[in-house]
Amino acid sequence: MRMQIDILSLFPEMFESPFSHSIVKRAISGGHVHINPINFRKYGIGKHQIVDDTPYGGGAGMLLKPEPIFEALDAIKEERPETKKRIILMDPAGKPFDQAMAEDFAEEEHLVFVCGHYEGYDERIRTLVTDEVSLGDYVLTGGELAAMVMVDATVRLIPGVVGNKSSILEDSHSTGLLEHPHYTRPASYRDLDVPEVLMSGNHGKIEEWRHKESLRRTFERRPDLFKELELSDQEKEWAKEFKQN
Repeated sequence: MRMQIDILSLFPEMFESPFSHSIVKRAISGGHVHINPINFRKYGIGKHQIVDDTPYGGGAGMLLKPEPIFEALDAIKEERPETKKRIILMDPAGKPFDQAMAEDFAEEEHLVFVCGHYEGYDERIRTLVTDEVSLGDYVLTGGELAAMVMVDATVRLIPGVVGNKSSILEDSHSTGLLEHPHYTRPASYRDLDVPEVLMSGNHGKIEEWRHKESLRRTFERRPDLFKELELSDQEKEWAKEFKQN
């Protein structure tokens, strides 16, 4: 099955370069996903294709009008009536995007991202969407950059896109832990040495070291994630060690 991703944006050309490289390009070339940025200004009102207007009741800024978004989504549905669509609104007030959400999106056959601009949306646009999602607790000029991040995080999880499936399963946040440190040759560089256990050939000891260091990194860098973990007896002993150090 090939995933379809449509992106409604006033600046569809912004997506050309990010999606022409690396994993996303490979996914497109391999037939795993088709990404279609759509300029919804073509559904704007009148000769000048107006897509925004002042808010009722007054206030600063301009709002995206409902008509262009409604009609753009109508066109998508008419073109592909057979697919179940997940319609995702880029919104600073939405649910924070995370790895679990990326994994959820990767299970879908058709994603539609709606990228806002200006001060916000006419509230009626929200009646069309299945998800309202935020990249973080800050405000961007528009939803395009957030959509790029979400598409990248999602596409790499589609089966067959990344050759080594285990590399995905061990990613930071996929297991609830941050990823352990990695090393490659040379074994020593500027008095910085690779831990001996990694060169020992003892795979059991290596896996134990990696798990402990993953837990340590989560403890030190993301205490919010660490406190949500259900620790084994061994992990509890390691946690005591971390606290002492």
